[in-house]
Amino acid sequence: MVLSTPNIYQSPFGLGSTPTTFSETPMTGGRTARVGKLVIGGYLYDSSAIVRSDGSLVRGSNVLKKYGGGWSGKRFLVQARYKASAASKPSRTTLYAQDTSGRFGRWTDLGTGFRNTGYVGGLSTMKAFALIATTATYDLFLVNNRAGGLYTLKVPATSPLKPVATPVRTTSWQRFEKMTAAPCGTGSIVLAQDHDNGSYYVYAVGHANGTSTAIRNLGKVTLNWGDFDRFRFAPAYDPLNGG
Repeated sequence: MVLSTPNIYQSPFGLGSTPTTFSETPMTGGRTARVGKLVIGGYLYDSSAIVRSDGSLVRGSNVLKKYGGGWSGKRFLVQARYKASAASKPSRTTLYAQDTSGRFGRWTDLGTGFRNTGYVGGLSTMKAFALIATTATYDLFLVNNRAGGLYTLKVPATSPLKPVATPVRTTSWQRFEKMTAAPCGTGSIVLAQDHDNGSYYVYAVGHANGTSTAIRNLGKVTLNWGDFDRFRFAPAYDPLNGG
């Protein structure tokens, strides 16, 4: 169960915020630190806050650190952070986003800010992007398109930006507008959202292996979420190894 924290921002979703995965770190006294990134009014921010065990905000703990502008018009924002172990520091932090025109971009964390390290076209028919693997050399997304296909999109960490799409399924995946993934063994648990019908489905997706990838439909779930971007809370060490 995830406890909601109302009024943590001043109507950020009305300003077009685009959250990604937030990290949760337990603290003393049943409190939890939450850290992530979001876009408000076209600016990228680091967001941090501390919540109590009932989900309420510790007054004065919510802090927004502004990186810079130019982040409006993005369909989504995904952060890929690679750590070799729970004790190590992240060796690579990368942001990915897709413009409303379909252009797919990558930004690399320099420590003081993010630098764009490439754009690529040709992905305008893709709808939902779920990060299922991060490694020292590449990131891997599970994506669907408007024609119903399901693919993995492998993005090498090298430059120039050259994603490689591999078919997983050829039909019936076009209805999902958003997918969110979490690690499960050597595969992933994927929550897929059908925005038109307000429906959510859960899938167990095995380790990515093209059309041989095992996928099991775990059924429909009932969620009373509002109409804004979804994100998940993850531990500080979040080994995505689905591909």
